[in-house]
Amino acid sequence: MATLVSDNLDEVERSISDTAPCHYILKIQSFSLLSKNGIEKYESGEFQAGGYKWKLVLYPNGNRSRNVKEHLSLYLVFVDVSSLFRHGLEVHADFRFFLLDQSKDNYLVVHDAKEKSRRFHRLKHQWGFDQLIPIRSFNDVSNGYLLDDTCVFGAEVFITKETSSGRAECLSVMKDAIGCKHVWKIENFSKLESEYSESQAFFSGDQKWKIQLYPKGRRHGSGTHISLYLALEDPVTLTAGSKMFVEFTLRVLDQMQSRHIAGKVYQGMFCTDSSNRG
Repeated sequence: MATLVSDNLDEVERSISDTAPCHYILKIQSFSLLSKNGIEKYESGEFQAGGYKWKLVLYPNGNRSRNVKEHLSLYLVFVDVSSLFRHGLEVHADFRFFLLDQSKDNYLVVHDAKEKSRRFHRLKHQWGFDQLIPIRSFNDVSNGYLLDDTCVFGAEVFITKETSSGRAECLSVMKDAIGCKHVWKIENFSKLESEYSESQAFFSGDQKWKIQLYPKGRRHGSGTHISLYLALEDPVTLTAGSKMFVEFTLRVLDQMQSRHIAGKVYQGMFCTDSSNRG
């Protein structure tokens, strides 16, 4: 058993176990192809433990963003980050990682030496080991970790405490947002009979949008004006409680003069309860 210092957790303890991990096993075949194909990070599928969803994130050549060299880096990630924001949730967990010695059929177990619970919350939803194991030791066939270019990792997660601090909010501003232009040509306008018509959906940012036309007006413009709106194609894709501030312009083409009649630049907040503006 050996102890060494890690940048992400305080002290690392390594031990040997004959028991397989009870929560998740990750088997990777053709491991060397990750590096050859320029894959710096691999994210596992989701798994359940303690009533929450988790995943593993592996850096086969070390986490460069943390200046890790000559080591594999492995982290445990809390998947449902929105719940951490929405409910001010904090989840305290003990976890350990496993690496199968395929020659001896036992596991190298890596965990915090002090068995200290780690706090997953809205500002920190990932914990792990920057220096899980030296790459040289991992590649050494005599250690049995990488045989026939195949390796097996595992994880166990045990919840020790859950707390909720009430409501929270996160503001994210998009820098240098890229504009989008969408043209909607309407045939046989005079024959429109329904209350409103919608354009084909189009993408802008990370959302799908559509234009809504009320030929006989809507609300204050009913019977006197044409009403035009920008609308979210599927408002339920927004996280509950989240809002998007959007700047947009709606235009109508003057086909005689080949110029646009533009409405003012609208600035509106879109959310699940208010999914169109115009």
